[in-house]
Amino acid sequence: MTDEGYAVIATRQGGSAVEVARVNEPELLLLNADLPDVSGVEACRRIRSFSEAYVILIGPDSDGSDRIEGFSAGADDYLVRPYSLAELALRIRALRRRLRPVPTSRVRSYGSLQIDTGAREVTRDGVPVALTKIEFDLLETLSRVPHQTVSRDELLTGIWGSRWPGDDHVVDVHVGNLRRKLGETASAARHVHTVRGVGYRFEAA
Repeated sequence: MTDEGYAVIATRQGGSAVEVARVNEPELLLLNADLPDVSGVEACRRIRSFSEAYVILIGPDSDGSDRIEGFSAGADDYLVRPYSLAELALRIRALRRRLRPVPTSRVRSYGSLQIDTGAREVTRDGVPVALTKIEFDLLETLSRVPHQTVSRDELLTGIWGSRWPGDDHVVDVHVGNLRRKLGETASAARHVHTVRGVGYRFEAA
């Protein structure tokens, strides 16, 4: 795409694409749906938590479920492989003619708990809560859709990806640490609830 006058940054990993988007704030991202560590769909979902960049997902011509999943994650367009560079250039031009919406607040408020997904900061009763990267990622993922159960496998794939140590007990350990910092326990949970045998669910109360 340099022939079209665009400055291009390339990466082969979905996790790296998220960090590239966070650091470089690009105008547009091209994401392969089947990236090896973090899928393009999941990368798009994470990028949407802090960026309004245009996103084009690139994937196979399937039964339509891949497209639906991609658009649900926040993609602006879905390009089916194989494709020509001419078609890609036309789609990019079409996207750039669109007016982007004014970014909405990235602060999620649940009673006394506030989660700033842009600054990656959490406060409880106005007091900052010091979370590790993994603890924040767990809280951000669970609070993204309150009342919806997220399985341990989904958390492992979405947060650890290829860095998963091989023991799904690691999720429980980090959730326990997160709860302690939020002033709750498994038996007296306010926000982070256990769904026995499945995973965890965030409640807004």
